[in-house]
Amino acid sequence: MLSLKDIDCQGKRVFLRVDFNVPLDEEGSIRDDTRIKAALPTIKYLLEQKTKLIIVSHLGRPKGKYNPKLSLKPVAKRLSELISLQVTLAPDVFGDKVTKLKRELKEGQVLLLENVRFHSEETENDSCFAQHLAQDVDYYVNDAFGACHRAHASVVAITQYVKKSVAGFLVKKEVDYLSKAVFSPEKPYTAILGGAKVSDKIPVIENLLKKADSILIGGAMAYTFFKAQGYEVGNSLVEEDKIDLARIILNRVNEEKVNFYLPSDHIVAAKAEPEEESRTVDSFPLPLNLMGLDIGPETIEKYSKIISESKTIFWNGPMGVFEIDKFSNGTTKIAEAVAASEALSIIGGGDSVAAVYKAGVSEKISHISTGGGASLEFIANETLPGIEALTEE
Repeated sequence: MLSLKDIDCQGKRVFLRVDFNVPLDEEGSIRDDTRIKAALPTIKYLLEQKTKLIIVSHLGRPKGKYNPKLSLKPVAKRLSELISLQVTLAPDVFGDKVTKLKRELKEGQVLLLENVRFHSEETENDSCFAQHLAQDVDYYVNDAFGACHRAHASVVAITQYVKKSVAGFLVKKEVDYLSKAVFSPEKPYTAILGGAKVSDKIPVIENLLKKADSILIGGAMAYTFFKAQGYEVGNSLVEEDKIDLARIILNRVNEEKVNFYLPSDHIVAAKAEPEEESRTVDSFPLPLNLMGLDIGPETIEKYSKIISESKTIFWNGPMGVFEIDKFSNGTTKIAEAVAASEALSIIGGGDSVAAVYKAGVSEKISHISTGGGASLEFIANETLPGIEALTEE
């Protein structure tokens, strides 16, 4: 793929797709502007090149209809503050008023289009809609890694109607790091996978079986694997309809000769609630009325040792019910172990990111991905629709 510095965009009209899908509070104010800040290097570079900059993003899930609560108005305000420049918010993504704003845009000015998902054609990857977006545009820049796994009009179809389509600095950085984990991981390569559902991770596990030396499993998804082996897991969360699939994966583990680890001890309680009494259990069957909510100290020690000996680490998903302090110890300790290792470490979004920040070790991680779903799909499929759509070298 081509990246931003591969084109001469001086004075050109540039369409920049970003991921400004920021969390809003009940008053409509931005709670966390991390995603806006992540795009600033690309935005500032384009402004230095005196481009006429048109920015588009989605926000929330308006399901193809206008929703004033999901307007990009607060985003325009925050971006103006961050770049010390007036950002004009367009009333829509196309139409006579938007066309006029585009054509009147001067070098070094910024036009932010309204929420692109106010139109159902966006998620349908509609070609006609993409042509409207591309009107009067010279170059397309994708810096929305968090949306690259979506075959949407502003991510994929639009690239057919511009001179060249390139990756912004954020997308290039994401692809460069994730490619190291996919195509040329330094060994030993350890993957850490957690979270509630096996179904979310199946394609990832299948690809990692061919690449990783060790796969460490945590979170509720572990209990589907245990159930597939015939263990009684008490009241733990199990995806009953994925038990056969878990058995297939376990058989593949033996064929591929991967070290596939499940927790050897568990923090259990009757409910995932702060006031519930918890205890450590290191054997099956788990008590009928209790559920596994975190990995235990023995598992933490074993996983941490494997992590310390690794040269490449990919981590996605918490080891327990991380949002409740009582059940967050496993996730926090794994975050500390990853940070302490000398490996190339990649955190693939979600609660894993929250864990490294909560543990105060984010600066010791090689790369923290801005797109949980996108990073997982890249690990699974070795590319993404939004990457495939960019101009090849």
